[in-house]
Amino acid sequence: MAQIAEIAGACAPALSFPQRIVLARGWTRRAIAFCAGAAGALALAPFDFIPAMFVPLTVAVWLIDGATDGEDSPRFALAPILSAAGAGWWLGFGYFVAGLWWMGAAMLVEADQFAWALPLAVFGLPAVLALFPAAGFAVARLLWSPGGARVFALAAGLGAAEWLRGHLFTGFPWNDFGMALAGAGPLAQAASLVGLYGLDIIAIVMFAAPATLIDRAPYSARRFGGSMLAAAALAALLLTYGAFRLGANPTEYVDGVALRLMQPNLAQDAKFRPENGAKILRHYLALSERATNERPSGLAEVTHLVWPESAFPYIISNHPEALAAISRALKGGVLLTGAARAEGDGDGRRGKIFNSVEALKGESIVAFYDKVHLVPFGEYLPLEALLRPLGVNHLVPGIWDRGAGPRLLAAPGLPPIAPLICYEAIFPGETIQRDAERPRLFLNVTNDGWFGRTTGPYQHLAQARLRAIEEGLPMIRVANTGVSAIIDAYGRILQSLPLGEEGVVDGRLPREASPTVFAAHGALAFAALLALTTALAAIGVVRR
Repeated sequence: MAQIAEIAGACAPALSFPQRIVLARGWTRRAIAFCAGAAGALALAPFDFIPAMFVPLTVAVWLIDGATDGEDSPRFALAPILSAAGAGWWLGFGYFVAGLWWMGAAMLVEADQFAWALPLAVFGLPAVLALFPAAGFAVARLLWSPGGARVFALAAGLGAAEWLRGHLFTGFPWNDFGMALAGAGPLAQAASLVGLYGLDIIAIVMFAAPATLIDRAPYSARRFGGSMLAAAALAALLLTYGAFRLGANPTEYVDGVALRLMQPNLAQDAKFRPENGAKILRHYLALSERATNERPSGLAEVTHLVWPESAFPYIISNHPEALAAISRALKGGVLLTGAARAEGDGDGRRGKIFNSVEALKGESIVAFYDKVHLVPFGEYLPLEALLRPLGVNHLVPGIWDRGAGPRLLAAPGLPPIAPLICYEAIFPGETIQRDAERPRLFLNVTNDGWFGRTTGPYQHLAQARLRAIEEGLPMIRVANTGVSAIIDAYGRILQSLPLGEEGVVDGRLPREASPTVFAAHGALAFAALLALTTALAAIGVVRR
């Protein structure tokens, strides 16, 4: 390595930009990786500047090119594998800091209790998540070879790492590299075939392929073949498929359903307390009854009113006066609302408390769904026995219990519903129960008020929208502070209310699409893509 650095220093004026990245060492190499990763966050919502994803994934190839002890170093030599892993960690660290900085806003809602955790949210979580691209780079280095095949090595290693990130330790598939395609118009329709994890592999191949354009002899003659040809053909194929799918399937609607989504835009602060419950309910009812151009008579024509996650600062079933007030306002309609639900055990011990969706008709709760996938450090404390004695607590007050498992919500006047409470909307393949009746719509209630006017709520919306495309199901999405929206089964946002605004959204219920390839076969498409890229990388190794 010392000889490489010495040669690089002597030849620096003649080196191209990619060659400088390949030969960079020390903190220069780390800074390049960090900045390249950070640039990639511009490809995510709300910016959706798709070309930005070329930066981290093209640079990734050159960084792994530079992870070597020399041309004759053994494939399983530890030093180049660690060098690749180090570059992957720094690139991932930059990507997650730039993409997830908004999580620090939650620590300032109750700053007297949680401000100390701000650096952990902004830098600590990205540092942990960066271990996954580090592992992906290390695996890619094991499959590395000159020429275009190394793009497939990166896709195999990094794609597998993204899948692991979505599953290990309860999973956190937020801002996967494939999310760059979620805002790319027709390209997002590929999720109906391969899901988010398949999009990860496709995105890595497409955005990393330009790195091969600098290859020298004996590979320069094939620079427009191999991986570049595969990436261009893949993009053209998916654009054609997406444009056809959208063009051939205009939005259709369910008869007899008139929706109203209420976005209260309540601050997530000390005012949301049980003693303010009556005032909060009056605000909800007044806002829900507001006249609009679409519905000048307010609630009179609405069949189904939807409120966001955890709408009440108390257990609504324990307040018959609140149920009566809601019933009077609805005039026979149905309310779907997020709410805390209590379930006693009958022997004097603490009953269970669930984060739920409840369907109200008249003065009765006629159906409910309990959240299954709780937010770590938000609704429960991992390693509680170790952390609680140190004074660490979770953000949402109370002790929350997990629901018994996925199930449909049967609300009067609506087809079968798959509820998704907040965080549950980010898990591809886990949003519906495969061995049960297929739902006909998603209901996503959430409270992104913890994160203020940051990029976080827009990223959450993009994740939820992709679930609609994957499964071919429309989505009713109601968020406390936004973005609330009605989304059809192809991911088209039909009506919405911006972030940070108070108001209502009126609309009709879109129909579901036919079951998608992803809905029918789930993880098989990802497994096939992973096997294919691994095989192509292995062919490059053998040919070397």
